[in-house]
Amino acid sequence: MATWSNLNLQNGASPLMEQIIFFHDHTLIILIMITILVSYLLTNLFFNKYINRFLLEGQMIELIWTILPAFTLIFIALPSLRLLYLLDELNNPLITLKCIGHQWYWSYEYSDFYNIEFDSYMIPSNNLKNNEFRLLDVDNRIILPMNNQIRIMVTATDVIHPWTIPSLGVKVDANPGRLNQTNFYINRPGIFFGQYSEICGANHSFMPIVIESISIKNFTNWINNYS
Repeated sequence: MATWSNLNLQNGASPLMEQIIFFHDHTLIILIMITILVSYLLTNLFFNKYINRFLLEGQMIELIWTILPAFTLIFIALPSLRLLYLLDELNNPLITLKCIGHQWYWSYEYSDFYNIEFDSYMIPSNNLKNNEFRLLDVDNRIILPMNNQIRIMVTATDVIHPWTIPSLGVKVDANPGRLNQTNFYINRPGIFFGQYSEICGANHSFMPIVIESISIKNFTNWINNYS
């Protein structure tokens, strides 16, 4: 989860999020190089005392400053396209979880296992325990096994609700009348928090999402003991 004074991205808990962080760093390095080069040229321009009264054109330099940005964009576009295809890739998911967005709460369905269903509301501040987080914790967490491909089917009953987990690199919109799909792979145990990324209406920022990642053995026990 995001912590106090943390200006960086959250630590990736899935291979896709790690790839997103790598792409962010790759693009940032290119932007820093461009910024340094342009700043250096502008500084030299301010302090340059040489002039050329008869300079009308410079085809070679114009060709260079057209081709170089094109190559720079290619170095950014190719990893970006690779990442887009990776985010859409879905290989034989173990579990399908259906998420339904309502006004101010989420509903979840494990249709693969006895059709388990429950609603997930944010815990009010006056009901929080010492080990729970304000505006982040919910009364019913999503329980999922780690080291397995998970498919998420997302829809809504009223307005658009974004389903977002930053540490897993997941952000998908729940649209009424439409079923959207995404996937992720959790590579370590833990508790992962997500919040509303688009304020679509009153109190919509208070619809947190909490995923608890456990081993496949504990997940099987949870499924068997669920009542």
